[in-house]
Amino acid sequence: MLLLAACYSPEPYVASADDGSSKDASVSSKIGTVYPVNKLPSPRNQNAQICNPSVSQDPVNFPASMLWLNFSGDLGVKAPDSVYNVVDDKKNKVRVLQHDRLTISDTSEHVLWYLMRDTANGDCQFQDPEWSTHPNFIASLRAYDVTGSKVCDVSNLDYGIIAVRISDKKRFVFYKKNESEYGDPHIWVDPSVTEVDTSASDTTISGFFGTDNVRLVFVRTKGEGEKKVREFVFRDFANGGKEVKLKLPKGYNGKSLENPVISPDGQFVVYNLVDGTNLEAYIQGLSKDAEPIKIERVAGMLNDPAMPRWFKLDNRLFVVWAEFVSNLDFSSNRNDYTLTSVQDGSIGRTAMREIRLAAGTASDLAVEWIGDVRDVAPVPMIGGRSSDGRYLATGTSYGFLIKLP
Repeated sequence: MLLLAACYSPEPYVASADDGSSKDASVSSKIGTVYPVNKLPSPRNQNAQICNPSVSQDPVNFPASMLWLNFSGDLGVKAPDSVYNVVDDKKNKVRVLQHDRLTISDTSEHVLWYLMRDTANGDCQFQDPEWSTHPNFIASLRAYDVTGSKVCDVSNLDYGIIAVRISDKKRFVFYKKNESEYGDPHIWVDPSVTEVDTSASDTTISGFFGTDNVRLVFVRTKGEGEKKVREFVFRDFANGGKEVKLKLPKGYNGKSLENPVISPDGQFVVYNLVDGTNLEAYIQGLSKDAEPIKIERVAGMLNDPAMPRWFKLDNRLFVVWAEFVSNLDFSSNRNDYTLTSVQDGSIGRTAMREIRLAAGTASDLAVEWIGDVRDVAPVPMIGGRSSDGRYLATGTSYGFLIKLP
């Protein structure tokens, strides 16, 4: 089954600490400048360390960079300090373990920011991190071992939903436990908040975020096997924060709802519905009565949109997505985007289309497409377009940033 929400490691590659390989592996071509992210030395798995890519939403403090989750094994980025170890040294018990940190790194492979798991407080791993609509906040799952063991056996993990404040690395807990590893949380925060009073309580919405005007969406999974049921949950904390179950698309039938991302105005969400290697994309208003509206595949598109996200340029709004020739590449990218042989659209592309939204109206008026689908890059990038419009990000195995020409 093709699932992106929770990703797990391939066979980890162990590099030599004194390898000496150059990390300057960027390549410029007609598509722009392609930068490998977390590049490991030859000959094996040069980029097989990237999961849950999310391009920077803060071009001031984190330009030309992306948020990502690591697999186990050595890392190819440049450590900012002695706490962020890049060599998985099992002998000396200095490990790089699966999903043990959140990392923001740039095109020079410098780690600009990170958050390590807090084992003293029971952290086992992070899952599904996503940059929020606000530059200072990240949404993520946090896993702990229900047995209390620090071994953190995957079969014993339970998940909660947290927000991380990038400026001081503090956390806010939305849900402590009983959520799914496929939760894919995303948060919207009032964009008028520019600074947070760090002396305020970080256990309340208003204290942590600097406002009550915060919205959360995520996917809740109940049951197992044929009895598995998924709920699409929305909470609006400016209006009490009560859970609202959003409608699921017709013909849902237990398919996997993935990567919900809230629009810049906080009124809509875009997401994928995945069934094996088949996928569909939807836009939906954030209210209990709002109907899911499918993003139709139109002439010229290579496939249905994968990992749709929002991109705002001044007063214009776009949906940007990836199109894969084969959706098998959707879940694990094993293509080296620095090679010109894959820069010709043969594996897919990144596209976008301008859109106009109207909240609180009839479904036939809620979404209006403007103009045609336009090419952005002749390679599929699933991590979104940076808020300054200059960069695309991708990952899940091989990770890259592309600076557009």
